[in-house]
Amino acid sequence: MAKQVNHKDQVSFLGAVAIGIGGMVGGGIFAVLGLAAVLAGGATPIAFLIAGLVALLTAYSYAKLSVTYPNNGGTIIFIDKAFHRNWYTGVVNNLLWIGYIVTLALYTVAFGNYAATFLPQSAQTPLINHMLISVGILFPTLLNLLSAAIVSKTETYVVAIKLAILALVIAFGLGGVDTARLQPSTWEAPLQIIGAGMIIFVAFEGFELIANTAATVRNYKVTLPRAYYSSVLFVIVLYVLIAIVVVGSLPADKIAAAQDFALAEAAKPSLGQLGFSLVGIAAVLATLSAINSTLYGSARLSYAIATEGELPAALERKVWNQPVGLLITAGTALLLANTADLSSISTMGSASFLIIFALVNLANFVKAPETGSSRLIALAGVLACSAALAVLLIHTADQNPAQLWGLAGLAGSAFAVEIIYVLFLKKDDQKERIRS
Repeated sequence: MAKQVNHKDQVSFLGAVAIGIGGMVGGGIFAVLGLAAVLAGGATPIAFLIAGLVALLTAYSYAKLSVTYPNNGGTIIFIDKAFHRNWYTGVVNNLLWIGYIVTLALYTVAFGNYAATFLPQSAQTPLINHMLISVGILFPTLLNLLSAAIVSKTETYVVAIKLAILALVIAFGLGGVDTARLQPSTWEAPLQIIGAGMIIFVAFEGFELIANTAATVRNYKVTLPRAYYSSVLFVIVLYVLIAIVVVGSLPADKIAAAQDFALAEAAKPSLGQLGFSLVGIAAVLATLSAINSTLYGSARLSYAIATEGELPAALERKVWNQPVGLLITAGTALLLANTADLSSISTMGSASFLIIFALVNLANFVKAPETGSSRLIALAGVLACSAALAVLLIHTADQNPAQLWGLAGLAGSAFAVEIIYVLFLKKDDQKERIRS
């Protein structure tokens, strides 16, 4: 049963939708849009649509599971309910945490790329870029340690600002779209189009944040499904329109040259330098907001996994009233953001969430008698995420096989953490927990 909370503290339908949209339209679209356009060419809107449809299938499972198990643990609870607590679910929960770290690195790189556009050309050096990337993670970490509420209270305003600017870019940009740049003759090969959609799938992962508020959603049995579907459908339309504007407004060589800040460059033809600056401001605000909220959520995720006995008890400790996992998350993301390129980070983030979402769909399939789900739709979600992951791996092996080592490291880290904990630390942890 959902925990009873004061009516004024409950999350409304619009509030839940805002959480879903804010989670998706965070830093992802600003980070990966140029990458998608370079990979898919004129079929970039198709790539976003394909990724969105996979997200929509998974949203069905999240809606059913959230209504059945309304708990702020979200994805962790769904996995544990379906497969029970064991080494396997421990690996999955570790992968979820690692996925958030990778996403955090992606947002941080996007912050650095867009922040650099406000500097003179002569100052845009690799060293300055790394400094901006570092500031992008260190500043929100400090805010979280001092008072996470400072930024969280402004989240609604940040979401409104970035959506308003994106709507402005779309409204003015559609009129200047050259449809010839969207013709099938400009499309890449089908496998590469789907591969592009899967590489940028990370831009859709944020809808699952709604699950973390399920216990406080007003009239949750009705509100949660509506919030999931509304937020995902809205973002699919938004992303497809943005992709049309970018690909239709800029020649391929300009997109490639401005890959790291393609959306800002696409605002120039219709809105001039003002449009470029507005998108840059929106990107900086959106990525900072996404970094802050992801830090906040992932630190509590590690804390929740530890309290369930699936990570060392040390992660239950707090520093300045914040889980110690905050510092581990921030430090790891800082290292990744400064050592890996945008394509590698995006690929790792998308792969991790495709695996997690496949398992959530499988959890819904297993728990169908309790959730009242259609096993056919749940199975379709499993197959869609699995097929998408396979295409992503094939595309990566063909285009940049070295990135497969990063994916192997991602999975290996989740296994290694669990194996080391189970074999060497878990017994001592259990004794410590009993004593305390």
